Amino acid sequence: MKGVLLVNLGSPESPTAKDVKPYLDEFLMDKYVIDVPYLLRALLVRGIILQTRPKKSAEAYSQIWTDEGSPLIVISKKMHQKVEKLVDVPVALAMRYGSMTIQKGLQELKDKGVTDVMLLALYPQYAMASTTTIWALADELQQKHFPEMTITKVPAFYNKPDFINALAHSIKKHLEGFEYDHLLFSYHGIPKRHIRKTDVTKSHCTIDNKCCVTASPAHEFCYRHQCYETTRQVVELLGIPEGKYSQTFQSRLAGDKWLTPYTDVEINKMPKKGIKKLAVVTPAFVADCLETLEEIAMRANEEFIENGGEEFFAVPCLNDEDEWCQVVANWVKDWSK
Repeated sequence: MKGVLLVNLGSPESPTAKDVKPYLDEFLMDKYVIDVPYLLRALLVRGIILQTRPKKSAEAYSQIWTDEGSPLIVISKKMHQKVEKLVDVPVALAMRYGSMTIQKGLQELKDKGVTDVMLLALYPQYAMASTTTIWALADELQQKHFPEMTITKVPAFYNKPDFINALAHSIKKHLEGFEYDHLLFSYHGIPKRHIRKTDVTKSHCTIDNKCCVTASPAHEFCYRHQCYETTRQVVELLGIPEGKYSQTFQSRLAGDKWLTPYTDVEINKMPKKGIKKLAVVTPAFVADCLETLEEIAMRANEEFIENGGEEFFAVPCLNDEDEWCQVVANWVKDWSK
């Protein structure tokens, strides 16, 4: 019997330092997120980051928390429910970190008689710190607890026409009536080291202006290429002229060389370049979360205005929009035939 497991990032149980700390510990101690030897990672995370970060992160979470709970969880549940109603196979929802574990999701499917699982990591672009960690944990759990199950991993869907269409239609709909000077595509950043580590050719990813537009097998697992390709296809579909859009990377950690240009740095420069009305879209996320709601819609908005900007619009993610849910349902139907 076939079934589907949708997996997103996760969330603390509450916007308090007490609950944020174990969540950050699980997240940052993941060897695919901070990919340094265990002892160094433990020293960095538990000896330095977790001494101050939980309080700061809790304050950020408290600004976006709703009566229903974490926006990411609430939105993901709504999306899951819509998809489930559109297909004829069981669909479960899990998170990579936090209490809604992948093990619980697989167990839920097993209890319904599922033996063949379609695993969909809810990240359009492939990255070691998002996709790989989900795939690796699912494989580990399957071997240890669910040997009777087979797992089919859905590749990154950054360039699938139906995803691009849904994303472009959503952006167009939300921007109706907002005469923006510039549309910024802001993607979650990752260390440049991660790009080189996932380069299957071991030589293609030079991270310059050429490698991402030069055909290569490396692109199947290159986050940077996939981000630029998502942007290119959406821009082409919407007919946005050259010069009226750009792409940046957000949410970096100090100490490493991360993908550039940086979102906050570029946004703060824009008013002086004559960009007074800015729209920002975040296509690395399918559900609004801390990085889109607090970092972009609140903090970046505030800084843009402080630097001379006049109007700022954060385009919502696809969330539980009907077209997006139908796209996922169609993928499920195609797989489960």
